[in-house]
Amino acid sequence: METSTVLKLNGLAKRFGSILANDDVTIHLQKGEVLALLGENGAGKTTLMNMLFGHYLPDSGNIEIKSVTGDLVPLELGNPSAALAAGIGMVHQHFTLAENITAFENITLGAESLFSLRRNQKKAEKKIKNIMSNSGLEAPLDIPVGRLSVGERQRVEILKALYRDAHILVLDEPTAVLTPQEADALFSNLRRMTNHGLSVIFITHKMREVLSFSDRLVVLRHGKNVGSMETSNASEKKIARLMVGSETKKVSPKRITPGGPILSLNDISVAGRSKRDSLQNISLTLKSHEILGIAGISGNGQNVLADLISGLALPDKGSILLKGVAIQNINPLNMIKLGFGRIPEDRHRQGIVGGLSVSENMVIERLDDPLIQNFGLLRSSVINDNAQILSEKYDVRGPGIDQASRLLSGGNIQKLILARVFEQKPEIILANQPTRGLDMGAASDVQRHLIEARDRGGGVILISEDLDEILGLADRIVVMRDGNLHDVNSSSREVIGFMMAGESV
Repeated sequence: METSTVLKLNGLAKRFGSILANDDVTIHLQKGEVLALLGENGAGKTTLMNMLFGHYLPDSGNIEIKSVTGDLVPLELGNPSAALAAGIGMVHQHFTLAENITAFENITLGAESLFSLRRNQKKAEKKIKNIMSNSGLEAPLDIPVGRLSVGERQRVEILKALYRDAHILVLDEPTAVLTPQEADALFSNLRRMTNHGLSVIFITHKMREVLSFSDRLVVLRHGKNVGSMETSNASEKKIARLMVGSETKKVSPKRITPGGPILSLNDISVAGRSKRDSLQNISLTLKSHEILGIAGISGNGQNVLADLISGLALPDKGSILLKGVAIQNINPLNMIKLGFGRIPEDRHRQGIVGGLSVSENMVIERLDDPLIQNFGLLRSSVINDNAQILSEKYDVRGPGIDQASRLLSGGNIQKLILARVFEQKPEIILANQPTRGLDMGAASDVQRHLIEARDRGGGVILISEDLDEILGLADRIVVMRDGNLHDVNSSSREVIGFMMAGESV
């Protein structure tokens, strides 16, 4: 007898050493349903989905999935190939693409034999273009993925899953790099596909998306399923109580009068491979007591700008001034010494050294500090004490401060970076997507720290694709598009979204 249930996770549990990531979790998914999976960072959401996709083998429990006959049958555990064959597609928060081959090759890789693909390339291209048209997700197919923007890579990941005709789609923070219009288009098209039988599980921390696009939500806390509800009966307050056991207060900064300029970029140009990784004669001023919000779709020059301010890139033209004095020696170490704090977009590649411990990563930008080392010898007791204190203060959860930082979840890696930056109280903070992938409570803490930095006289450059965040925090907003900056004279979410997309209002 055919059932409307397409997936059952039955009593799944997973332990990593002393950490119980999932504890007897049971979740059902219906045909055509959009299910939001919520929880704090480290609550076990991604671990649960990795068991579904076969990346992890559960310690106990089983998974049942709807077969072609309409019956629920056991899914082979710990085998991604079995998950793919069963019609499960997963789009990870952190990309799983091969950077040295094109987007087209990434999308089709493993789905077609090389012989078949050579013979039917036009057919494959047509299928991908149809998916793009239906989903609203555009990506250049003939360019190596390593040269694509973060946003374009995200779209390729989604296209890759859709190309394999998945009837159950798992999305981990799918709209992190999309404009509001793109996010709305994605969910609108997903909804059209759910009307034809697609079922979706998506992990997100954006309450607007949960309340607008999901049918039902499930909340994990400390690895347990602590509740579910129909979205029609949900509210931010109810969800927050389930997630953290209490209501999360929204950050509402008081507007204050900015001071004098502390950072100036004068007529800066950086030549890249295209407009999207270049800067073209831009000028920008950051004042003390100011949060400057830079909105834009990923890949429009934000990362070049971030690298420039961090000392990772040099201008081909123009100058950088700190309190009216040109910075002569532009490199990361000197910028840190001059009072710059950096929260990078790519936390794995630029934020940590994955093989070093949590405690080592917390001091990695202070290795010349006499408190940290003595004549070149690291003071391990000081480093460990520092990590213990900061882990508790910033709620960095993981297997321990002496363990490799790569073992932390994405959200907890971000908390590590934030602890390292905020504790030094830098005069200028470059915050590039600082709350991406963070739960409501952690995001509120980040926003509070940014406001505190502003209030004590610092300046913050906030680069974010989350317009709600920009509108809520920024004292002044500019939009970055094609390597240029455009002043914003509106607080309208829609107007700024159109400016980000390069459309006339």
